[in-house]
Amino acid sequence: MAAGCAVSVPAHIQPISNFDAARYAGTWYEIARIDHRFEKGLINTSASYALNGDGTLKVINRGFNPETKEWKQVEGKARFLGDSSVAALKVSFFGPFYGGYNVVSLDEQYQTAVVIGQDARYFWLLSRSKTMPAEQMHRLLQKAQAMQVDLNRVILVQQD
Repeated sequence: MAAGCAVSVPAHIQPISNFDAARYAGTWYEIARIDHRFEKGLINTSASYALNGDGTLKVINRGFNPETKEWKQVEGKARFLGDSSVAALKVSFFGPFYGGYNVVSLDEQYQTAVVIGQDARYFWLLSRSKTMPAEQMHRLLQKAQAMQVDLNRVILVQQD
């Protein structure tokens, strides 16, 4: 996506409102995702968020490569597309290039989240803990599928 391209929320994706970035801050573990080049083969993946003074969020994505026995980490910045009470953001890890980040499901205790990117090819199921009950995971995956996430492309992430 070029720097001049605007990041927008696709019509079939509805980011949550009444979002509290301070409560969202902290570490989230990937329970499931659609694999992409930047995470391919990684296990024990997590994303950590921290509030910056300018209203943006610092993002640190981390994962372990079992083949090389090395941790891979990248730092980025997330900005709200509009009102910070709506969980529609754009995230950049590589200079001026941004991708969409939409929190479409979040429980009241801020313990589980469903995130869809610029489109449904980018998907993450996140949890504050490294495991999730199967019934809860199934319910959240069904919610993602209703927003055009192809569950055939979703992988479960190994968390040790």
